[in-house]
Amino acid sequence: MGSQEVSSTDWRGKRVTVAGLGVSGIPAARALHERGALVTVVNDGDDERSRAQGAELEALGITVRLGDGDTLPGSTELVVTAPGWKPDKALFRAAAEADVPVWGDVELAWRLRGPGAAPWLAVTGTNGKTTTVRMLASILGAAGLRTAAVGNIGVSLLDAVLGDEPYDVLAVELSSYQLHWAPSLRAHSGAVLNLAPDHLDWHGSMAGYAADKGRIYEGNSVACVYNAQDAATEDLVREADVEEGCRAIGFTLGTPAPSQLGVVDGILVDRAFVPDRHQQAQELAEVGDVDPPAPHNIANALAAAALARAFGVPPAAVRDGLRAFRPDAHRIEHVADVAGVTYIDDSKATNTHAAEASLAAYEPIVWIAGGLAKGATFDGLVTGAAKRLRGVVLMGADRALIAEALARHAPEVPVVDLDRTDTGAMSAAVLEAARLARPGDTVLLAPACASMDMFVNYNKRGEAFADAVRGLADESA
Repeated sequence: MGSQEVSSTDWRGKRVTVAGLGVSGIPAARALHERGALVTVVNDGDDERSRAQGAELEALGITVRLGDGDTLPGSTELVVTAPGWKPDKALFRAAAEADVPVWGDVELAWRLRGPGAAPWLAVTGTNGKTTTVRMLASILGAAGLRTAAVGNIGVSLLDAVLGDEPYDVLAVELSSYQLHWAPSLRAHSGAVLNLAPDHLDWHGSMAGYAADKGRIYEGNSVACVYNAQDAATEDLVREADVEEGCRAIGFTLGTPAPSQLGVVDGILVDRAFVPDRHQQAQELAEVGDVDPPAPHNIANALAAAALARAFGVPPAAVRDGLRAFRPDAHRIEHVADVAGVTYIDDSKATNTHAAEASLAAYEPIVWIAGGLAKGATFDGLVTGAAKRLRGVVLMGADRALIAEALARHAPEVPVVDLDRTDTGAMSAAVLEAARLARPGDTVLLAPACASMDMFVNYNKRGEAFADAVRGLADESA
């Protein structure tokens, strides 16, 4: 399929099983039903919320089967799955045995695009996806283009492609789960920001995880954007089957080579989308135009700029879009300065790769860490950060794993081990961090772990941190 070819499936009477209620399943079921498909929704859960959602779909004439997400309904011709359902689930084994294709919500959206559909600029990676896509949307908007940040963020992809008012271009965030179930996706240009072990229980191996990330490059027509300081991302470009003329475009925090974007004397520059990339470099923005100007966030900005430039966006729009962008909460967010100490909320750093980037942005640091490790190990993270650490406050279910790494690689760093999970635990952590910190230090919440042992999600964890910091500021006022 060409990069902007639109398929023309006749859905009337087609028997489709939608796997999973929720943010992707319900819109998929509705869209297919409206096009005449005979839709059955299957769902593992049979709780009050699922029953209420199911009743709304049944009122439309959609069949809903709760409490059994493993059995493939008879005569199914296609399965459309929520992205999080694991590939080894019994439903998918049954589909494979019956030679029934399985699509995700992204694949469905791709197939349902209408004539003249907006091209997709797609972003994936272990960390930084949401920030990069939102930066990209801001840049595209500054260029006067009608766009939206969609996919694993913001507007539903189905809503975006089926809406009455067309977009000029879409900035699309894609997870490895979504890419796994999107076999025919062909983006205008795609980017893999970085690769580090994550979700290996879902993908089965690092090789499987990387291969699914690499699907974003398949069929790219203009640019495959990779991280020049992460060789694994360039390897994925080499392996991709792209359209003739598609270029490999790198981004780097150093001086860019030809066909790269990078940084020179505090300026973001482009040596890829210029008439003579061997002799010319186009200034795009200053490092100070990026909020916050932490190294990994500069990398995000360069990736966003590369995709925008691949789409023909002028340099001034890159600058204006980056200046207008404001990061989401809990992503290296400055909370307050109290008694000469800076407090930073990076609750979104839910794995070691994200925490490593956050720890590299500050010095000296009192680090608040811990939670659910998801099988991660912490020796490399601690080794890299040891010289920056003033002290560490540990909390959460798997804090002992971090404590052991600190004992091995940073034995001189003072560690406070908080053995509590009550609602006041974060306040206690902030108080202990304040006690360890000196004027000029940064207290950094970068847990390197998931939050669900103590909090509903990373947002709630970040809010608890910010509330505790504000309480500290009130006491010292």
